[in-house]
Amino acid sequence: MADIRNIVILTGAGVSAESGIDTFRGGGGLWEQHRVEDVATPEAFARDPDLVLRFYDMRRAAIQEKEPNRAHAALARLDAEWPGDLLIVTQNVDDLHERAGARRVLHMHGTHLNAWCTACDARSRWTGPLIDRPPCPACGARALRPDVVWFGEMPYEMERIYGALRAADLFVSIGTSGAVYPAAGFVREARELGTQTLELNLERSQGSAWFDETRLGPAGELVPAWVDEMLG
Repeated sequence: MADIRNIVILTGAGVSAESGIDTFRGGGGLWEQHRVEDVATPEAFARDPDLVLRFYDMRRAAIQEKEPNRAHAALARLDAEWPGDLLIVTQNVDDLHERAGARRVLHMHGTHLNAWCTACDARSRWTGPLIDRPPCPACGARALRPDVVWFGEMPYEMERIYGALRAADLFVSIGTSGAVYPAAGFVREARELGTQTLELNLERSQGSAWFDETRLGPAGELVPAWVDEMLG
């Protein structure tokens, strides 16, 4: 990989799992004993906003008690020391990449620690509950919702992501299932551009066949070893 200068890294739930944050889907299509359709769609929010807000309030509180793991720390080191362009595109809505020290991070699915005002479109840092309908810090309207991308909504900053992919020499996918689009399609985009591709995952993903190389194991072991290789 001596010719590598620009890197795009996609991270998924497998990166945060070793910090104690559950992966999105468990057995039977449940997410912490809730059907995804009941807590992670615009329709669910319209139907039962209290259920959705209470669910995300619990998630927001829980992630603030978690700590970055070795994979987060290794990616933060790469971010700090890599001389070329680098973009960590994460599907995760926790802030563990940032707390580990990474700066070149894009949250394509939003973040638990922001609230979005549907009245004025402002996004505000938010660490407390939303269930009591607090006022928007920007406009005062009681129209805040979690700033996370639900099923049926468009992920954030897709133009920036595709631009980074077009300029990349290496695309790395870490801890993702390869099942959720559009992120699952990034490897195909990279391959069509002639970009080198690498998968680091606990098990083979649905898109493993598209990668030039797949390495299997825990993110806390694979990611630091790979970063050591890249930084020499």
